[in-house]
Parts: sequence; structure tokens; C-alpha cells
Amino acid sequence: MATPDPTGSSDARPAEQEAPRPTRHADGPADQPTGFSDGGQAPQPKSQPHHPVVVAKQAQRAADLQLRIADGITAFAGSMQFVYIHVALFAIWMLFIEPRPWPMLTLIVSLEAIFLSTFVMIGQNRQADFQQPKADHAFNEQELELKTSTQLTRQFQTLTTELHNRLLDKAARRS
Repeated sequence: MATPDPTGSSDARPAEQEAPRPTRHADGPADQPTGFSDGGQAPQPKSQPHHPVVVAKQAQRAADLQLRIADGITAFAGSMQFVYIHVALFAIWMLFIEPRPWPMLTLIVSLEAIFLSTFVMIGQNRQADFQQPKADHAFNEQELELKTSTQLTRQFQTLTTELHNRLLDKAARRS
């Protein structure tokens, strides 16, 4: 399909698919594009591939509802949003709901600490579940590398000895 020439000449040129042009937002540096003029996003860099053990464990955890819930609670409890919500709730409680010395608030906070520490321990167990198979895999790989290195060293020693003996034999024959 031909597109009309904007200059008014009668020459027609074929329509070309234009690639999205990078645009710059006001808060970014002039030489770094941050988006595209057609509203699309810049291609994201490829992420590092995960260890097969980690992928398998993540799939296993994703299949278990209880573990997904525990992961969600742990992720939320480890966020600044969690801190901000608690600061606001504690301030409201202390100022408007309960008079000093806040016995009910103390009970609630203690119970919350018990449950959150349980979720921390669940997270630590998850990390241990990830790390043990990775450590076993790394150990097996290192053992294989050690065996290969030892074999190469022995072969190198054998070749060096053989070369040394051949050179000595040549020198002995010449003299």
C-alpha cells in the first residue's frame, strides 16, 4: 500500500511499519529512554535462570495452599506497609480506644508477635529446604570436578614423564 508524500510530490512510497520511538519522561536523564511513544513498555532485561532445585521447590510450594498463605503473610509482615499500618493502628488504639496502661493492646501485640515469629520460622524452614538440595548438588558437582582435575593431573604427569624419558633417550643415543 502506498502512502501519500507529505511534501505534495506525486511520488508514492510504500508504507513502512514504524518501530516505536523511545521517549523521555521529565524526571529521567535526557539520554535514557524510559518508555515508548506508542504507550508500550521497554523490553525488560532477561532475569537470571534459577537453580533447578529452587524452581522445583517453588512449584511445590505454589501447589500447597497453606504454604502459599504462609508465604503471603511473611511477605506482607516483612514490608514497610506492615510497619506503617501498625504504627497507625497502635496510635489510634492508644489515643482513642483504650485508657492507659493498654492491657488489651498488650495482649493483642503479644499474640501477634507469637504468630509472626511462627511465620518467620516457616520462612527459615523454607530457606533450609531450598539450601540443602542446592548444597548437595554443589557438593556432587565439586566432587566430579575434583575427580576430573585429578585425572587430568595424572595424565599430565604421565605425559611429562614420558616426554622426559624420550628426551633423555635421544640425548643418550647422540652421545
